[in-house]
Amino acid sequence: MNQHNFSIEFFPPKTAEGVEKLRVTRNKLAELQPKYFSVTFGAGGTTQQGTLDTVVDIRREGFEAAPHLSCVGGTRDSIRQILQQYQAHDIRRLVALRGDLPSGYGMGGEFRYANELVEFIRAETGDWFHIEVAAYPEMHPQARSPQDDLQNFVRKVKAGANSAITQYFYNADAYFRFVEEAHKQGVDVPVLAGIMPITNSSQLQRFSEMCGAEIPRWIRLKLNSYGDDSASIKAFGLDVVSSMCERLLAGGAPGLHFYSLNQAAPTTAIWKNLI
Repeated sequence: MNQHNFSIEFFPPKTAEGVEKLRVTRNKLAELQPKYFSVTFGAGGTTQQGTLDTVVDIRREGFEAAPHLSCVGGTRDSIRQILQQYQAHDIRRLVALRGDLPSGYGMGGEFRYANELVEFIRAETGDWFHIEVAAYPEMHPQARSPQDDLQNFVRKVKAGANSAITQYFYNADAYFRFVEEAHKQGVDVPVLAGIMPITNSSQLQRFSEMCGAEIPRWIRLKLNSYGDDSASIKAFGLDVVSSMCERLLAGGAPGLHFYSLNQAAPTTAIWKNLI
């Protein structure tokens, strides 16, 4: 696995207890030697300070950190200020996103799309940052069509992105087809597969509804059949996700990006199955 890119995502804790818990989680996951830890950024920038605090903590512990940067509601001045803060802390990697719109929120801010944010980061900071962008093998839920969505991705890469991380999925064919179609458009940056461990059936179905990730019917039915038997759900989820990761890596995926939900055990279990 060492020849592959392997990274882990956290969300910023909201309490002192959460900060301490995440530190313990991070220390456990650091044993897996990921390339970097990324930290999400709330809708409309609601966790901006939490994101900064968390990545500074990560850097202090000697690990590479990649804050998410959302342009929803952002102005050129506010984004410039954030970029300068990250540079001051020697952060070299960013995940540049349009970001989720909070409910009842218009298209405020000076940037409408992630490609505009990528262009701005490049214009302001040159090659200082390795910029990751999002990719959607099963189409962004707000895109007009898969073709439109692919063109959005191409624009982000041409604006200066170095690599991409996908939304999570449970259908490896969707990933392979997306990468193949991007190649036909002249896009050859590494596209890391986003991986969501399966540990809680109702939570997964809720997340998937929100972000447009497809849970294949056979997986959904199997999960539903276990009811409240969390041990069976976790064992089945571990088997399904580990098998998919093996197939992705064998098929040429350059790496995996784990959505950890600030827990160490699910990601560690999948990782150990892949070694």
